[in-house]
Amino acid sequence: MKYKLVAIDLDGTLLNEKKKISRENKVILKELMDRDVEIVIATGRRYYSAKQLVSELDMGNSTILANNGSIIRDLKTDHLIKNRYFDQEDFYSLIREGKDRKLDAITHVDHYLEGYDILVEFEKNDTRYSNYLNDIANRYRTIDDFLKYSNPKAISIVYTGELERLKEFQENLKLKYKGKYNAYIMHNLISVGAMLEIINASGSKWVSILEHAMAKGIKREEIVTIGDDNNDIEMIKNAGLGIAMKNATREVKNAADIISEKTNDESGAGDVLKKVFNL
Repeated sequence: MKYKLVAIDLDGTLLNEKKKISRENKVILKELMDRDVEIVIATGRRYYSAKQLVSELDMGNSTILANNGSIIRDLKTDHLIKNRYFDQEDFYSLIREGKDRKLDAITHVDHYLEGYDILVEFEKNDTRYSNYLNDIANRYRTIDDFLKYSNPKAISIVYTGELERLKEFQENLKLKYKGKYNAYIMHNLISVGAMLEIINASGSKWVSILEHAMAKGIKREEIVTIGDDNNDIEMIKNAGLGIAMKNATREVKNAADIISEKTNDESGAGDVLKKVFNL
């Protein structure tokens, strides 16, 4: 099988624990692009953050699927290709559910061109947010009450906190709203701890990857995906070749076709792609 597209996660996959892309990974991605293999960044991060992290790569007209596929932008021009905003009432329902559980929301919003990507009800260094907002600089705004955010361009809601409370919330959403939302429990962001991320049910990394590929005439079987955390499970399970990092969660490894021999701190993504493509 000749693979034509590689969709790759950032944190825990392409990035090492210092949030850098190793020289080895850069070399392999450059060689793949020189062979006309399309590289797509598929990340839970917001677009601005993802763009900053991959800016040192010469990726041409590549695409970033940010916020787990809820926002798709052209890396070179920042052109918005696709958005998957919450319906206003769905957004308010989620906020109320969190408030009922004494959980404090961090809301990712699509105000990229206006200079901010996140809305919060408290200052970013508030302990209720753990360390989640440490690297957002000034690209956030505070709001008195999310229920007053009219005509929301909300694309994801994040809650940090104790793992069991977040799992209970996740299960309640599945039972009560039956397919209206995609909700992921994330484990691998060491500095943050456990977190629950909720997006529109029409959005996911895999849905956006597949739509993007099909628009270019690329078949499912010609797609390689690689990741490490639970928001990567769907894309790893459904791609032509799904790769889990050595440092991935158990659930991701169970969904994968192959597992890298090295971790993200050992350039594991480049190493496994080198073998897959016989570079």
